[in-house]
Amino acid sequence: MERASMTDGIVQKVADCLVRAGSTFRDDQKAAYRRAIAAEHNEYTCWVMRQVLDNALVAEERQSPLCDDTGIPHLFLEVGKGRQVSGELLEQIKSGVALGLRKLPGRPMAIKGDDYARIDQSGGIDEDSGALESSPILIKPTEEDVLRLTVLMLGGGPAIRGITYRIFHKHSVEVVTDEIVVRAKEAVSKLGCSPCTLAVGIGRSQFEATSLMMEAMAKGSYDEQSELEKTITNKVNEEGIGALGLGGQTSVLATFAKVGPQRASGVRIVAMRPCCCFEPRRASVLL
Repeated sequence: MERASMTDGIVQKVADCLVRAGSTFRDDQKAAYRRAIAAEHNEYTCWVMRQVLDNALVAEERQSPLCDDTGIPHLFLEVGKGRQVSGELLEQIKSGVALGLRKLPGRPMAIKGDDYARIDQSGGIDEDSGALESSPILIKPTEEDVLRLTVLMLGGGPAIRGITYRIFHKHSVEVVTDEIVVRAKEAVSKLGCSPCTLAVGIGRSQFEATSLMMEAMAKGSYDEQSELEKTITNKVNEEGIGALGLGGQTSVLATFAKVGPQRASGVRIVAMRPCCCFEPRRASVLL
């Protein structure tokens, strides 16, 4: 009986975490919008940001989705030295994700059928929100004595505009940041649902760079920005794209960047995602 209660507890924790991720702005995210609204001189961009923030406050109150594209669950699991991850725990997390998607509710987006049917969408859509599978879980050790799950609800628009590419660094950080800025300006201008938060991972391979980008989204803070992050944000904002492309100084609220180990090579692999005005939609829970 006690074991069943523990299992149900983890499933419910994960479900509640997913609902929070899909329906709530964090405090630092709200503060970032308020700072941007206060500093913005373009009335149209200012109006857009007010609407986004008002929408977020209503969604939080009602526990309803921030956007009709409710997103694909992406899971980041931090494991302390004294903690264990079992197959049973992974099944509980999976069940919690399905429960949370039904509770949110998530938009039905699971495509039925075999490989071919899923590619061309001929298998049709499963009407059950909970049938939508999460991405593979990214597991990372932590010095803290915790087992902490972060749920990221990631939408389709930013995925379309995101990119993974190589940069010849020429022994210069500025060369790398300038190239990121060039790519980011194009992505932000085409995304539409901005202002953005840029997520950047710099690693040794496509897999590593993308994993670092996901970690940046899971751990990044609007209140604490590194010099690298500030530089990218400021340079993109100099383009004057503005929210929804309406002009102004707020195209990007912040940049979340994570730099991993690098190899002795002339190339750096960069993954970049222009997170939309509601992203990163995230919440964390201790299991």
